[in-house]
Amino acid sequence: MSEAKKIAIVTGAGSGIGRAVALEFLRNEYQVTLAGRREDALLETISLAEAFKTNASAVPTDVADPNAVRALFDGVEKKHGRIDVLFNNAGMNAPPVNLEDLTDEQWTTIVNINFNGMFYCIREAFKMMKKQSPMGGRIINNGSISAHAPRPNSIPYTATKHAVTGLTKSASLDGRKYDIACSQIDIGNAMTELAAKMATGVPQADGTIKAESMMNVNEVATAALYMANLPLDTNVQFMTIMATKMPFVGRG
Repeated sequence: MSEAKKIAIVTGAGSGIGRAVALEFLRNEYQVTLAGRREDALLETISLAEAFKTNASAVPTDVADPNAVRALFDGVEKKHGRIDVLFNNAGMNAPPVNLEDLTDEQWTTIVNINFNGMFYCIREAFKMMKKQSPMGGRIINNGSISAHAPRPNSIPYTATKHAVTGLTKSASLDGRKYDIACSQIDIGNAMTELAAKMATGVPQADGTIKAESMMNVNEVATAALYMANLPLDTNVQFMTIMATKMPFVGRG
């Protein structure tokens, strides 16, 4: 980039997709604030950025806590004066138990992180983006293939990812008057530590256990960077990026 560095926040940046996207942004000259619950994991991500790590900062943040989210955005505003891109990624998988065995605490934990946390980040991004000069910015919500179709025993995760689509559509509409572009990336079977078990076997709709095709998580990062780099008068409203042979399109 020949212009001034873009300012980004990446939540859930300590591992997996968040880590890959944070590193991709850093390598493309973004100033990136990495947010996540574990400071040691955030610092490990930054160390992987090598020559670009001076453009990164770690802010331990529990997105389920609205006060922590406010502090995150306040800190970015004080340091950089603006925010250009929020990669709204922090999330948690559902425990693989039968629907009727899911506890109140398990349900609430998933909803607080995957749904409430995503809203808190959108709200704070709106507050900054509407008042900064030039006004506007971009929010990319991490949805999931589960925003379209569930896996067995995944009701809290699936429900919250469907809810993310509602957040994306509403924020996309409400952001127009502030030049805020809001989009969603739905990801299927990216190879991360969390998703690696899919390559060895996961439950299918017919009750069988089967290995599934995977894709390199860096392809997701490349896609997110493409979305982030678009001018604000252009938006990828929804993108689905997935392993080509995963069992998503078809019957089963």
